[in-house]
Amino acid sequence: MKTKIAIQGVKASFHEEAAFKYFGEEIETIECESFKKTCDMLKQGKADYVVMAIENSIAGSILPNYNLLRDYRFHIIGEVHLNIQQNLIVYPGVKLGDVKFVESHPIAIRQCDEFLSDFPDWTIKEGMDTAACAKNIADNQLKNTAAIASAMAAKLYGLEILEKRIETNKKNATRFLILSNEVVEQKNANKASLSFQTGNAVGSLANVLQCFAEQHVNLSKIQSMPVVGKRNEYDFYVDVEWKKQSDYDAAIRKVLKHTVNFNIMGEYIKNEKV
Repeated sequence: MKTKIAIQGVKASFHEEAAFKYFGEEIETIECESFKKTCDMLKQGKADYVVMAIENSIAGSILPNYNLLRDYRFHIIGEVHLNIQQNLIVYPGVKLGDVKFVESHPIAIRQCDEFLSDFPDWTIKEGMDTAACAKNIADNQLKNTAAIASAMAAKLYGLEILEKRIETNKKNATRFLILSNEVVEQKNANKASLSFQTGNAVGSLANVLQCFAEQHVNLSKIQSMPVVGKRNEYDFYVDVEWKKQSDYDAAIRKVLKHTVNFNIMGEYIKNEKV
């Protein structure tokens, strides 16, 4: 039985690419039209894991996914970084002058702002997924529409790459989390994702951060999200990294005294960036 991985989007999407990179090619990907659907698949046991994008080096954090992490309380068992290379993809034979519409995921569109600004007459349309926009061109033989998607999508759906590497920043990378319903023990874990709330007193967040600093635990990411229905209250999501397990354990003991609703979302092995 192949391991089943729920992904947002269709085959040849960046989520599928990330799944292959983490798990290898001998997996079955389950296509889902939304991130919420991927979580439902995992919750219902129809998928073994979810691969979920959480941040992009250009577009920033994908905030709605933090809400899903909070609501579903899955365990983060790993991460994977993917270099995102965007291409302008068309139906075979279509030339640049034929293009009137460009369709892609909103984040992919933002990643290619500079290139798109050279073509002010094009109508930009937002789609659910980069690869789905490519598939739509192939399925409907669209001769006036281009998609922004991966070379993998062009190959899978029999399309042509009109312009390669149209992303503005060539160091464009997305970080994906690997989610599981069960805790998977990670030997040699050196990174953790945590969530907590602090009081409103002056310096309350600084006190927490100081606990990490004193134990030589590196804070690699911090994200705040409003607590639903509570004014001026925030959930803090942090990623921390350590070299010595004992430093991390001591930091957690200290942090517990300064926080409420503290939650270890996952302890896993840091994935070195691509």
